[in-house]
Amino acid sequence: MNTVSRDTKIVVVGAGFAGLAAAASLVQAGFQNVKILEAKERVGGRVCTMKPFTENIIELGANWIHGQEGNPLYQLAKEQDLLVEAIAASKMMCLPHSVTPRDYFFMEGGKQLSTNTVDRVCSLFSKLTSKAFESELEDKHRVLSLGDYLDVSFAESPLATSEDESKIFEWCKRSECTDEAASLYEVSASQIGYYIALEGGFFNSLGPGGYQAILDILLKALPSGTILRNTEVKSIQWDSKGDEGKEENHPVRVICENDQIIETDHVIVTVSLGVLKQKARTMFEPALPKSKLDAIERLGFGTVDKIFLYFSERFWPEDCAGIQLVWDKGPEDKAIYSRQDEEDAWKETWFKKICGFDTVARHPTVLCGWITGREALHMETLQDSEIGGTCVRLLRSFTGWSVPDVSQVLISRWGHDPHVQGSYTFVPHCVNVKEHEALAAPLPSFSQVPESKPLQVLFAGEATHVNFYTTTHGAYLSGVREAQRLINHYSH
Repeated sequence: MNTVSRDTKIVVVGAGFAGLAAAASLVQAGFQNVKILEAKERVGGRVCTMKPFTENIIELGANWIHGQEGNPLYQLAKEQDLLVEAIAASKMMCLPHSVTPRDYFFMEGGKQLSTNTVDRVCSLFSKLTSKAFESELEDKHRVLSLGDYLDVSFAESPLATSEDESKIFEWCKRSECTDEAASLYEVSASQIGYYIALEGGFFNSLGPGGYQAILDILLKALPSGTILRNTEVKSIQWDSKGDEGKEENHPVRVICENDQIIETDHVIVTVSLGVLKQKARTMFEPALPKSKLDAIERLGFGTVDKIFLYFSERFWPEDCAGIQLVWDKGPEDKAIYSRQDEEDAWKETWFKKICGFDTVARHPTVLCGWITGREALHMETLQDSEIGGTCVRLLRSFTGWSVPDVSQVLISRWGHDPHVQGSYTFVPHCVNVKEHEALAAPLPSFSQVPESKPLQVLFAGEATHVNFYTTTHGAYLSGVREAQRLINHYSH
């Protein structure tokens, strides 16, 4: 690399996986003037590894390694010996809500459902969702939302004649909401096939360091002083027309909330889609092109939250891996979903969106509840004590067990985090997955402004990846992609 390239100034906005991967790739390639601006005190973005209860970790954010083959984060963890032993890992090799014989399913009235009944419904649900993910939908189903496609298909099954099995099917849909970060009636059935699930399944196989241990590897690759914490970006002024007034060598000015101004050659924006939805129209000067603003508006950014309940003692059986709640009428029942829009009735029953409470690795007395969508956003406005009390009442009424009061509660509130504004991306019904590509396109466009310095503003983050959106490896790979774009540009 020549001296000019080495001295090129590059600013990365955001120190999540996308930002850290971009910066680490650039530093490794020989760039010596790379800075990351992070709005928070904490780095990691939507990865948040904590120790709130004991010396063992809790993942308040990202939890899973999504597949092994072709997953750079799995490879990194494996090389650095950050995975648990194979025997322990195999027990954790499951989807967030894949059903095992160790899941206890309870009806609203307290009746426990047989494993056989649950398996029958979950197998059908899995078969139907696989058709969507493998792009094998019939034409009549391709025009539907994922929720409507599942309802129509289930109605054609003999299982639909059973009341219990219909209720379990609603539980399955509610569980799938956790993967999609939205109600299934908001999600496109046809476009979901662009998402690629890597071989190896969801893998909760990280050792005692959790996701933080992988972040630490990337952080070690960065020179001291690379990350400026508590440095929120207010605006990015880029030179789309090759304006004469700006210093020729540094066509981009990044203006921070603390009034610091950083002149740079390139800026890689890795903020979440949630932040872009709120700030994209005011953050860039000149304004972003219509194609990019449209992509930001059209793509969905949903909320998934966790409710951790720490008890002084374990009250569930040794062979129980999760307590799942099957409602008589749940929020992913189409009639309920549509009717509850009126007068915000769903706010009164927000807790019905909780699928159930799963056991947590290395925490014998902790349960974790998952909640998504508008109900999660409403829950975030409530006090921890109210949320904890509601969850304990649910556990008592569904199981009939002697459930003690909860000792500690830990709630994620990603939807109200000003630097995230949600959890991850989904493709809404009637939206094309190609919007991810529009979001990822660098500025200025060569065709529009041939006289401008190229690649002034680049975009990374899970929302910019067509096949791996929602995932940590999608975020990581998008950061590497934008770094490589710059490396290639300077290697000519």
